[in-house]
Amino acid sequence: MRNLALWLNIVVALAVSSAAYGAEVAVKPASFKDCTSCPEMVVAPPGTFVMGSDHVEPVAGELRPEGPVHEVRIPKAFAVGKYETTNEEFSSFVEATGYQASESCIKWRGELREQEFGGTWRNPDYGRDPGPREPVVCVNWRDAKAYTTWLAKKAGKPYRLLSEAEWEYLAHGGTQTTWPWGENPDNACATANVFDDDGADRDKAFRNASWQPVKCRDGFGIVSPVGALQANSFGVHDIIGNVWEWTQDCSLRFYDPARNDGKSVEVEGECDRRAVRGGSWFSQISRNRVTFRGRDPELRASHIFGFRVAMTLP
Repeated sequence: MRNLALWLNIVVALAVSSAAYGAEVAVKPASFKDCTSCPEMVVAPPGTFVMGSDHVEPVAGELRPEGPVHEVRIPKAFAVGKYETTNEEFSSFVEATGYQASESCIKWRGELREQEFGGTWRNPDYGRDPGPREPVVCVNWRDAKAYTTWLAKKAGKPYRLLSEAEWEYLAHGGTQTTWPWGENPDNACATANVFDDDGADRDKAFRNASWQPVKCRDGFGIVSPVGALQANSFGVHDIIGNVWEWTQDCSLRFYDPARNDGKSVEVEGECDRRAVRGGSWFSQISRNRVTFRGRDPELRASHIFGFRVAMTLP
C-alpha cells in the first residue's frame, strides 16, 4: 500500500508539472511519509533549468564564482523534504542510535563570529530552547549525512541529501530571477525568513550588522518553525532563508559544464568543502540569491546551518 501511495503521488506531481519549465504550478503535489517520525516528502518532477550566474561575490577575502552558467537536466522525478529537517526528527535519530552530534557551533552576533565549544543542536543560542518544529541547526555535514544514512535504513528507502543541482532546481521554483520572488529583495517576506526589520529589531547588535535588513517583516526575529511561510511552486517550504542547507556535493570552485545531469559532485580522497545553500534568517540578502554558493568544511557547524533530505524514486 505504501508503494502504491508513493506512485500515486508521483503521478500527481508529474501531471501538475507537465507544462514547460518556468510555468506556475497551480496544484501542489500531495505529500507522503514513510513512518511517523520520518520527514514529510513531496515529489519533484523532472525538468531542465539554467544553473549558476556570472556574478562573483567576495566572501571573507575569497572571490566566490557562481559559474560557468550551464543548462542542467533533472532526468527523473525525485522526492524532497517538504520542510527542512526538524529538531523532533533529528531527536528521533539521536534517541534511536545514541549518535553524538557536533559539540561546537559558530554563533553570529552582529559582526562577531565565534566558534564556541559546548554549543550543540540542543543549545543554539536563541535565548530560549529550540522548538520541536524548528529546523535542527548546529549540525555539520557529517551529522546530516549520518541522519540520512539512518533514515534510509529505518525506512528501507534510498534517503539521501540533495545534490547541489537539485537544490538550485527546487529553489528557482520555476523562475530564473535573482530571487524566486523576483528582483526586489524587499518582497522576500511572504516566502522566505531572511534578515528583515523583525530580525534587526530583535537585537541592537543585529541592527548594527554590516549588512542592512530588507524592508519587510516576516514575523520572525530569528529562526521560524518550518512551513510558517508560503511554499514555492514545487510545494517546498523555506528553501530560501531560515537556515542554510547542506547538500551532498563536494564543492569545486567552478562548475564543470559537462556535469549536466543533476547528480552530486564527488571527488577521490578527502573533500575540502561541501556545498551549503540558501542563506538564512541572518544572512545578508545577496547570499539568499538562488545562485549564491556556500562552501564550507564538513566539520563546520553553525546556528544558521541545517539540512533537508531527498529520496531517489524507483
